[in-house]
Amino acid sequence: MEPISKEYLLLFNTITDTLEALGQLRQRLLEAQQQAEALYIADAAQSPETARTA
Repeated sequence: MEPISKEYLLLFNTITDTLEALGQLRQRLLEAQQQAEALYIADAAQSPETARTA
């Protein structure tokens, strides 16, 4: 088996790190969306007039 080139290792590790970072960002976006929805629902429950115009 031939050793893996430095260039391939660099590229592979960079892609792996980037995919991990994107996964973390995706999770943060999902959490922010859920929090925004919860806030909207809570506000709508407190003032139904606002919910009708939104």
